[in-house]
Amino acid sequence: MNFSALDLSLGTPDAALEIGGQPASVPLRNTDRVAARMVGYFGTCLAPCRTLPGEQLCGDVTTLTRGCLALAAQMFDRRAVPADEQLDEVREAAAQWAREAVPLSTILRAYHEGLRIAFGLVTARARAEDVDQLLVATDLMLELLEVITAAVSDAYVDEQHLVAREHQTAAQTLASTLLSGRGSSTLARQTGIPIAESYQVVALSIPEHADERNARVDTNVAARRKLRRLQSELATVFDTGALALLSTKGGTLLIPVDDDATALSSEVLELLAAAADVPLTATLVAGPTDRIPESADQAHELLNLVRVGGRAPGLYEMADLAVEYQITRDGPATRRLATILDPLDAHAELFDTMRAYLSNDMNRQLTARQLHVHPNTVDYRLRRIAQLTTIDLATSAGISQAAIALLARDLDRSVAHRL
Repeated sequence: MNFSALDLSLGTPDAALEIGGQPASVPLRNTDRVAARMVGYFGTCLAPCRTLPGEQLCGDVTTLTRGCLALAAQMFDRRAVPADEQLDEVREAAAQWAREAVPLSTILRAYHEGLRIAFGLVTARARAEDVDQLLVATDLMLELLEVITAAVSDAYVDEQHLVAREHQTAAQTLASTLLSGRGSSTLARQTGIPIAESYQVVALSIPEHADERNARVDTNVAARRKLRRLQSELATVFDTGALALLSTKGGTLLIPVDDDATALSSEVLELLAAAADVPLTATLVAGPTDRIPESADQAHELLNLVRVGGRAPGLYEMADLAVEYQITRDGPATRRLATILDPLDAHAELFDTMRAYLSNDMNRQLTARQLHVHPNTVDYRLRRIAQLTTIDLATSAGISQAAIALLARDLDRSVAHRL
């Protein structure tokens, strides 16, 4: 990258920049001495760098500082900022520090302070007649600051993404192992992810985002964005402790039960839902680690009960669904319940009336308004239901029988549909 606007009146672009009667690069050429001065300043005066180990300051930081000083000196001699390939050392250092969890702000402050010191050395002997040269030097230094900042930031973020993907892959592998019931101690040592003695096993349902139904938006892109937002919030809320196997539709979470760890609660689920920008439905079963496979099966069975029962989004546990869970255990009684309403198959309006009547707490007026019919029509349909099924919705026994039969039927159809 060559300068043109500022150096048109200053001779050929290849001529070394001069300040104070000597090449501007002269104060930077003794890289060992200048680098030692800069690193000493970093370690004593720059607060973020005081947290770095001494060996890192004297080793990696000093080596990199010498390299950057050489680039700056070369830039003033050639009147051109370093080419992209000359910044490889800068990128490699940024990637290494990203893995070592050195804050990006610390790295950038050190670069900015170092270039400020270097510029001070270059301009210290400037004279009145050097104004044009100083303008060029300032522009060069600003461009150098720009390209180094961009190179460091890009390399740091890329490495962070790589580390995050590696952790996510390891977490998914460990989650799969725990859910399968296979031994996982060796894998835990390899991934560096500790295994808790017990977990909250969570079945999670993620509905479509509004953007997924927008014809002007790519459905897959919108779904992936929704999932990334949720995954990011999971990492923040649970400090990367939660193990997740998720798709854009839902999946399974394993949240360690620990006195010091965050547990899933209704309030936490609301935070996750706000981040994903969709209402979430979750069912939770807590238990020891060696019971995770059974807990996961139970959690997903509860989630199906929530879905079939038309429950609102939120967090549900066994206590919230104990009755439905118990009465829908597979067996002759359940299958018999599922067939009680078969005579209504040819009468969709009777099914609609039964569901509306039950959901409206047996209120005829509300049911009629919801179905856009006269209350007398509701009465007629309720009598027809009693004639066809022997379920009398005018009695408490009939109401209980209808609710249970509907649930058993919906579950039976749901299972058949999945098969």
